[in-house]
Amino acid sequence: MGYPLDPELAAAVAMMAEVDISDLAAARAAWAAELEVALAEADERGVEIREARAPGPDGAGEVPLRVYRPLDAEGPFPAVYSIHGGGFVAGSPDVDHDTNLRFCRELPAVVVSVDYRLAPEHPFPAALDDCYAGLCWLVEHAAELSVDPDRIGLWGDSAGAGLAAGIAMVARDLGGPPIRYQHLHSPALDDRLATESALRYTDTPVWNRRNAQLSWEAYLGPDGPGCPDVSPYAAPARATNLAGLPPAFVAVMEFDPLRDEGVAYAEALQAAGVPAELRCYPGTFHGSAAVTHAGIARRVTAEAMAALRKGTAR
Repeated sequence: MGYPLDPELAAAVAMMAEVDISDLAAARAAWAAELEVALAEADERGVEIREARAPGPDGAGEVPLRVYRPLDAEGPFPAVYSIHGGGFVAGSPDVDHDTNLRFCRELPAVVVSVDYRLAPEHPFPAALDDCYAGLCWLVEHAAELSVDPDRIGLWGDSAGAGLAAGIAMVARDLGGPPIRYQHLHSPALDDRLATESALRYTDTPVWNRRNAQLSWEAYLGPDGPGCPDVSPYAAPARATNLAGLPPAFVAVMEFDPLRDEGVAYAEALQAAGVPAELRCYPGTFHGSAAVTHAGIARRVTAEAMAALRKGTAR
Protein backbone atom coordinates (compact mmCIF):
# COMPACT_ATOMS: atom_id res chain seq x y z
CA MET A 1 0.00 0.00 0.00
CA GLY A 2 1.51 3.32 -1.05
CA TYR A 3 -1.39 5.64 -1.67
CA PRO A 4 -1.12 9.42 -1.08
CA LEU A 5 -3.83 9.51 1.56
CA ASP A 6 -4.88 12.63 3.37
CA PRO A 7 -2.37 12.91 6.28
CA GLU A 8 -5.03 12.70 8.99
CA LEU A 9 -6.54 9.64 7.35
CA ALA A 10 -3.14 8.01 6.87
CA ALA A 11 -2.44 8.33 10.59
CA ALA A 12 -5.80 6.71 11.37
CA VAL A 13 -5.19 3.82 8.96
CA ALA A 14 -2.08 2.84 10.90
CA MET A 15 -4.31 2.08 13.90
CA MET A 16 -7.16 0.37 12.05
CA ALA A 17 -7.65 -3.38 11.93
CA GLU A 18 -7.74 -4.98 8.50
CA VAL A 19 -11.21 -5.77 7.19
CA ASP A 20 -11.42 -9.32 5.84
CA ILE A 21 -14.81 -10.83 5.10
CA SER A 22 -13.38 -14.17 4.00
CA ASP A 23 -13.96 -15.21 7.65
CA LEU A 24 -17.43 -13.75 7.86
CA ALA A 25 -18.23 -14.89 11.40
CA ALA A 26 -15.08 -13.24 12.73
CA ALA A 27 -15.68 -10.07 10.72
CA ARG A 28 -19.24 -9.78 11.99
CA ALA A 29 -18.16 -10.35 15.59
CA ALA A 30 -15.36 -7.78 15.39
CA TRP A 31 -17.64 -5.15 13.88
CA ALA A 32 -20.37 -5.81 16.44
CA ALA A 33 -17.85 -5.31 19.24
CA GLU A 34 -16.74 -1.98 17.78
CA LEU A 35 -20.33 -0.84 17.37
CA GLU A 36 -21.17 -1.75 20.97
CA VAL A 37 -18.57 0.72 22.17
CA ALA A 38 -19.79 3.42 19.77
CA LEU A 39 -23.42 2.95 20.79
CA ALA A 40 -22.55 3.38 24.46
CA GLU A 41 -21.00 6.77 23.63
CA ALA A 42 -23.72 8.03 21.27
CA ASP A 43 -25.34 11.38 22.01
CA GLU A 44 -29.07 10.71 21.78
CA ARG A 45 -30.22 14.02 23.25
CA GLY A 46 -33.12 15.66 21.45
CA VAL A 47 -34.12 12.47 19.62
CA GLU A 48 -36.87 9.99 20.32
CA ILE A 49 -35.82 6.50 19.23
CA ARG A 50 -38.14 3.55 18.90
CA GLU A 51 -38.21 0.21 17.20
CA ALA A 52 -40.89 -0.75 14.67
CA ARG A 53 -41.64 -3.61 12.31
CA ALA A 54 -42.89 -3.56 8.75
CA PRO A 55 -44.83 -6.39 7.12
CA GLY A 56 -42.23 -8.40 5.25
CA PRO A 57 -42.22 -9.72 1.71
CA ASP A 58 -44.34 -12.77 0.96
CA GLY A 59 -42.95 -15.80 2.78
CA ALA A 60 -40.61 -13.74 4.96
CA GLY A 61 -40.89 -12.40 8.47
CA GLU A 62 -41.38 -8.83 9.56
CA VAL A 63 -38.70 -6.27 8.76
CA PRO A 64 -37.19 -4.51 11.81
CA LEU A 65 -36.91 -0.74 11.62
CA ARG A 66 -35.41 1.89 13.89
CA VAL A 67 -37.23 5.22 13.92
CA TYR A 68 -35.61 8.51 14.97
CA ARG A 69 -37.86 11.53 15.57
CA PRO A 70 -36.86 15.06 16.60
CA LEU A 71 -38.09 16.11 20.04
CA ASP A 72 -37.45 19.83 19.81
CA ALA A 73 -39.06 20.67 16.46
CA GLU A 74 -42.48 20.61 14.89
CA GLY A 75 -43.45 18.71 11.76
CA PRO A 76 -44.32 17.85 9.20
CA PHE A 77 -40.74 16.72 8.68
CA PRO A 78 -38.88 15.40 5.70
CA ALA A 79 -37.91 11.75 6.04
CA VAL A 80 -34.56 10.11 5.49
CA TYR A 81 -34.77 6.41 4.76
CA SER A 82 -31.39 5.09 5.88
CA ILE A 83 -29.82 1.90 4.52
CA HIS A 84 -26.60 0.77 6.19
CA GLY A 85 -23.53 -0.65 4.52
CA GLY A 86 -21.63 -3.84 5.23
CA GLY A 87 -20.97 -5.50 1.90
CA PHE A 88 -24.44 -7.08 1.88
CA VAL A 89 -23.09 -9.52 4.50
CA ALA A 90 -22.80 -7.57 7.76
CA GLY A 91 -24.17 -4.65 9.71
CA SER A 92 -27.40 -3.36 11.21
CA PRO A 93 -28.92 0.06 11.96
CA ASP A 94 -26.22 0.35 14.63
CA VAL A 95 -23.71 1.07 11.85
CA ASP A 96 -25.23 4.47 11.08
CA HIS A 97 -26.60 5.28 14.53
CA ASP A 98 -24.49 8.41 15.04
CA THR A 99 -25.13 9.58 11.49
CA ASN A 100 -28.87 9.01 11.82
CA LEU A 101 -28.93 10.96 15.09
CA ARG A 102 -27.25 13.88 13.36
CA PHE A 103 -29.65 13.76 10.42
CA CYS A 104 -32.59 13.69 12.82
CA ARG A 105 -31.40 16.62 14.94
CA GLU A 106 -29.75 18.86 12.39
CA LEU A 107 -31.96 18.65 9.30
CA PRO A 108 -34.32 18.11 11.25
CA ALA A 109 -35.95 14.96 9.86
CA VAL A 110 -37.57 11.71 10.79
CA VAL A 111 -35.07 8.97 10.05
CA VAL A 112 -36.10 5.37 9.47
CA SER A 113 -33.27 2.85 9.38
CA VAL A 114 -33.92 -0.63 8.01
CA ASP A 115 -32.45 -3.86 9.41
CA TYR A 116 -32.51 -5.94 6.24
CA ARG A 117 -31.59 -9.61 5.92
CA LEU A 118 -27.96 -10.37 5.15
CA ALA A 119 -26.22 -12.59 2.62
CA PRO A 120 -25.09 -15.30 2.13
CA GLU A 121 -27.83 -16.71 4.37
CA HIS A 122 -30.32 -14.53 2.50
CA PRO A 123 -29.10 -13.74 -1.03
CA PHE A 124 -30.70 -11.34 -3.51
CA PRO A 125 -33.51 -10.29 -3.55
CA ALA A 126 -34.00 -10.64 0.24
CA ALA A 127 -32.25 -7.40 1.23
CA LEU A 128 -33.86 -5.44 -1.58
CA ASP A 129 -37.31 -6.77 -0.72
CA ASP A 130 -36.83 -5.88 2.96
CA CYS A 131 -35.68 -2.38 2.10
CA TYR A 132 -38.65 -1.79 -0.17
CA ALA A 133 -41.05 -3.13 2.47
CA GLY A 134 -39.61 -0.70 5.02
CA LEU A 135 -39.94 2.20 2.59
CA CYS A 136 -43.61 1.34 2.01
CA TRP A 137 -44.13 1.21 5.81
CA LEU A 138 -42.64 4.69 6.13
CA VAL A 139 -45.06 6.13 3.58
CA GLU A 140 -48.06 4.32 5.08
CA HIS A 141 -47.21 5.70 8.55
CA ALA A 142 -46.27 9.18 7.40
CA ALA A 143 -49.12 10.90 9.23
CA GLU A 144 -48.40 9.35 12.62
CA LEU A 145 -44.69 10.08 12.19
CA SER A 146 -45.36 13.72 11.21
CA VAL A 147 -43.66 13.07 7.89
CA ASP A 148 -44.41 14.92 4.67
CA PRO A 149 -44.76 11.97 2.25
CA ASP A 150 -43.64 14.16 -0.65
CA ARG A 151 -40.25 14.84 0.99
CA ILE A 152 -38.68 11.41 1.34
CA GLY A 153 -34.98 11.03 0.68
CA LEU A 154 -32.93 7.85 0.48
CA TRP A 155 -29.57 7.61 2.20
CA GLY A 156 -27.28 4.65 1.64
CA ASP A 157 -23.63 3.88 2.22
CA SER A 158 -21.67 1.29 0.22
CA ALA A 159 -23.88 -1.79 -0.18
CA GLY A 160 -26.64 0.31 1.38
CA ALA A 161 -26.22 2.85 -1.42
CA GLY A 162 -26.53 0.06 -3.97
CA LEU A 163 -29.75 -1.02 -2.27
CA ALA A 164 -30.99 2.58 -2.25
CA ALA A 165 -30.37 2.86 -5.98
CA GLY A 166 -32.15 -0.47 -6.46
CA ILE A 167 -35.27 0.47 -4.53
CA ALA A 168 -35.44 3.81 -6.34
CA MET A 169 -35.78 1.76 -9.54
CA VAL A 170 -38.31 -0.60 -7.97
CA ALA A 171 -40.43 2.32 -6.74
CA ARG A 172 -40.35 3.89 -10.20
CA ASP A 173 -41.22 0.67 -11.99
CA LEU A 174 -44.01 -0.37 -9.60
CA GLY A 175 -45.49 3.09 -9.20
CA GLY A 176 -44.51 2.85 -5.55
CA PRO A 177 -43.67 5.44 -2.92
CA PRO A 178 -42.62 8.83 -4.31
CA ILE A 179 -38.93 9.43 -3.61
CA ARG A 180 -37.74 13.02 -3.73
CA TYR A 181 -34.00 12.42 -3.61
CA GLN A 182 -31.33 9.72 -3.35
CA HIS A 183 -27.94 10.13 -1.66
CA LEU A 184 -25.50 7.41 -2.69
CA HIS A 185 -22.33 7.34 -0.61
CA SER A 186 -19.51 5.14 -1.98
CA PRO A 187 -22.12 3.01 -3.76
CA ALA A 188 -21.69 -0.69 -4.60
CA LEU A 189 -23.39 -0.83 -7.99
CA ASP A 190 -21.55 -3.18 -10.33
CA ASP A 191 -20.96 -6.89 -9.74
CA ARG A 192 -18.62 -7.12 -12.74
CA LEU A 193 -15.79 -5.22 -10.99
CA ALA A 194 -14.26 -4.33 -14.34
CA THR A 195 -13.61 -0.61 -13.84
CA GLU A 196 -10.10 0.78 -13.54
CA SER A 197 -10.47 1.41 -9.80
CA ALA A 198 -11.93 -2.07 -9.19
CA LEU A 199 -8.98 -3.67 -10.96
CA ARG A 200 -6.31 -1.44 -9.43
CA TYR A 201 -7.23 -1.17 -5.75
CA THR A 202 -6.39 -4.59 -4.40
CA ASP A 203 -4.89 -3.45 -1.08
CA THR A 204 -6.72 -0.24 -0.17
CA PRO A 205 -7.77 0.34 3.45
CA VAL A 206 -11.12 -1.02 4.70
CA TRP A 207 -12.36 -2.19 1.30
CA ASN A 208 -10.42 -3.75 -1.55
CA ARG A 209 -11.04 -5.81 -4.65
CA ARG A 210 -11.03 -9.13 -2.78
CA ASN A 211 -13.65 -7.98 -0.28
CA ALA A 212 -15.75 -6.61 -3.13
CA GLN A 213 -15.59 -9.96 -4.94
CA LEU A 214 -16.58 -11.88 -1.81
CA SER A 215 -19.41 -9.45 -1.17
CA TRP A 216 -20.97 -9.91 -4.60
CA GLU A 217 -20.51 -13.69 -4.48
CA ALA A 218 -22.40 -13.78 -1.19
CA TYR A 219 -25.18 -11.56 -2.47
CA LEU A 220 -25.67 -13.12 -5.92
CA GLY A 221 -24.42 -16.64 -5.24
CA PRO A 222 -20.91 -17.92 -6.01
CA ASP A 223 -21.58 -18.16 -9.75
CA GLY A 224 -23.68 -15.00 -10.00
CA PRO A 225 -21.27 -12.08 -10.40
CA GLY A 226 -20.50 -11.28 -14.01
CA CYS A 227 -23.34 -13.36 -15.43
CA PRO A 228 -25.31 -11.63 -18.20
CA ASP A 229 -28.68 -12.02 -16.48
CA VAL A 230 -27.91 -10.20 -13.21
CA SER A 231 -30.85 -7.96 -12.36
CA PRO A 232 -30.32 -4.18 -12.43
CA TYR A 233 -32.24 -4.11 -9.15
CA ALA A 234 -29.29 -6.05 -7.69
CA ALA A 235 -26.54 -4.24 -9.59
CA PRO A 236 -27.90 -0.85 -10.70
CA ALA A 237 -24.93 -0.28 -13.02
CA ARG A 238 -26.58 -2.91 -15.23
CA ALA A 239 -29.66 -0.73 -15.81
CA THR A 240 -30.34 0.43 -19.35
CA ASN A 241 -33.15 2.83 -18.40
CA LEU A 242 -32.45 5.41 -15.72
CA ALA A 243 -35.03 7.96 -16.84
CA GLY A 244 -37.54 9.06 -14.23
CA LEU A 245 -35.37 8.29 -11.21
CA PRO A 246 -35.12 10.82 -8.38
CA PRO A 247 -32.32 13.40 -8.35
CA ALA A 248 -29.10 12.06 -6.89
CA PHE A 249 -25.98 13.04 -5.03
CA VAL A 250 -23.16 10.53 -5.56
CA ALA A 251 -20.11 10.69 -3.29
CA VAL A 252 -17.02 8.61 -4.11
CA MET A 253 -13.66 8.22 -2.41
CA GLU A 254 -10.43 8.50 -4.38
CA PHE A 255 -8.74 5.24 -3.32
CA ASP A 256 -11.74 2.94 -3.37
CA PRO A 257 -12.34 0.04 -5.74
CA LEU A 258 -15.96 1.25 -6.00
CA ARG A 259 -14.97 4.75 -7.10
CA ASP A 260 -15.35 4.44 -10.86
CA GLU A 261 -18.69 2.63 -10.82
CA GLY A 262 -20.07 5.51 -8.76
CA VAL A 263 -18.67 8.03 -11.23
CA ALA A 264 -20.11 6.09 -14.17
CA TYR A 265 -23.52 5.84 -12.50
CA ALA A 266 -23.70 9.57 -11.85
CA GLU A 267 -22.78 10.24 -15.48
CA ALA A 268 -25.38 7.74 -16.69
CA LEU A 269 -28.04 9.43 -14.57
CA GLN A 270 -27.12 12.78 -16.06
CA ALA A 271 -27.26 11.33 -19.57
CA ALA A 272 -30.76 10.05 -18.81
CA GLY A 273 -31.91 13.52 -17.79
CA VAL A 274 -31.76 12.88 -14.04
CA PRO A 275 -30.17 15.69 -12.01
CA ALA A 276 -27.08 14.14 -10.42
CA GLU A 277 -24.29 15.79 -8.47
CA LEU A 278 -20.97 13.94 -8.20
CA ARG A 279 -18.25 14.52 -5.61
CA CYS A 280 -14.91 12.74 -5.51
CA TYR A 281 -13.00 13.37 -2.30
CA PRO A 282 -9.20 13.43 -2.67
CA GLY A 283 -6.94 11.38 -0.44
CA THR A 284 -9.79 9.28 0.90
CA PHE A 285 -10.58 5.57 1.11
CA HIS A 286 -13.79 3.60 1.54
CA GLY A 287 -15.24 4.44 4.93
CA SER A 288 -13.17 7.59 5.45
CA ALA A 289 -16.12 9.50 6.89
CA ALA A 290 -15.89 7.29 9.99
CA VAL A 291 -12.58 8.99 10.88
CA THR A 292 -14.57 11.83 12.38
CA HIS A 293 -11.64 13.93 13.59
CA ALA A 294 -10.20 14.32 10.08
CA GLY A 295 -10.96 17.53 8.24
CA ILE A 296 -11.81 15.76 5.00
CA ALA A 297 -14.24 13.48 6.85
CA ARG A 298 -15.96 16.49 8.39
CA ARG A 299 -16.25 17.98 4.90
CA VAL A 300 -17.82 14.79 3.53
CA THR A 301 -20.38 14.76 6.34
CA ALA A 302 -21.16 18.47 6.09
CA GLU A 303 -21.73 18.25 2.36
CA ALA A 304 -23.94 15.19 2.78
CA MET A 305 -26.00 17.08 5.36
CA ALA A 306 -26.35 20.10 3.09
CA ALA A 307 -27.31 17.94 0.11
CA LEU A 308 -29.93 16.02 2.10
CA ARG A 309 -31.39 19.27 3.40
CA LYS A 310 -31.61 20.71 -0.11
CA GLY A 311 -32.86 17.47 -1.64
CA THR A 312 -35.77 17.14 0.78
CA ALA A 313 -36.65 20.83 1.11
CA ARG A 314 -40.20 22.12 0.62
